[in-house]
Amino acid sequence: MTESQTYSFFLGCVMPNRFPNLEASIRVVLPRLGINLEDLEGASCCPAPGVVRSFDEPTWLALASRNLALAEMSGNDIITGCNGCYGTFKEALAEIHEHPIRLKEVQKIFKGMGLKFSGKVEARHVIEVISELGPDHIRNKVARPMNGVKVGVHYGCHLLKPSKNRPWKHNQRHTFLDELVESTGATSVDYKDKDMCCGAGGGVRGSQVELSIDIAKEKLDNLIDAGVDCIVNVCSFCHLQYETAQAKLNEELGERRYQIPVIYYTQLLGLAMGLDTAELGLDKHIISTRPLLDKVLG
Repeated sequence: MTESQTYSFFLGCVMPNRFPNLEASIRVVLPRLGINLEDLEGASCCPAPGVVRSFDEPTWLALASRNLALAEMSGNDIITGCNGCYGTFKEALAEIHEHPIRLKEVQKIFKGMGLKFSGKVEARHVIEVISELGPDHIRNKVARPMNGVKVGVHYGCHLLKPSKNRPWKHNQRHTFLDELVESTGATSVDYKDKDMCCGAGGGVRGSQVELSIDIAKEKLDNLIDAGVDCIVNVCSFCHLQYETAQAKLNEELGERRYQIPVIYYTQLLGLAMGLDTAELGLDKHIISTRPLLDKVLG
């Protein structure tokens, strides 16, 4: 991407309701990269790929297609900062492209609703669009290098899988997020089971809370062992998991072992760009970002 582009911004449910600070960082940083956002008026839940689709696929497809139709009618591709929402839209588009009868079924539902939908819209992720700019472009935006900051990168499951419906190269270990982190001057630290799920997806966090936290604990312990200063993620739901799981574990243990700041990539990038920490929402976290900010700002 070499010139300014405009996308319809799909917030999802978790980000605006639980983490408007992450949303703020996306809104502040992306325009400075030449990526313009327009609010997607009338949007609903995506809905969640691992829950709603499992119980009622036609309803899942119709609701996902409705959000895609709103973006298509605006003349923009849809962009989201949540891996689950991204997964829903990519898989819904794959479904109607591979099975044209499903598109006709959706169009029939939309009759009388004032919605036009042909499936020509694209679904993009915030980090996908940033990665297309390339590490060199990001480095040129850095005014406050994150030198000495050790980052534990978390990609998240729905960002990468299923690979046939994703734009990333297959059959290799992904490094694009690590490269974007290091473009800020920070160091992406390797750690045990880096590609493991955060423990929240597929309805696990909603139905098996203890199991969900136990999975998160394993990753958090590995991150602590690796000596990271923060976790960088690109999914509002993974973000929710890592912040709330640490708070819950500290409560259960009666100590403060789990205090790893959890930040979204655009917060890290905005910090490296020299933007105000409050503007980036870095003062609105469940797990304090103060240790990280003290290291960066002195």
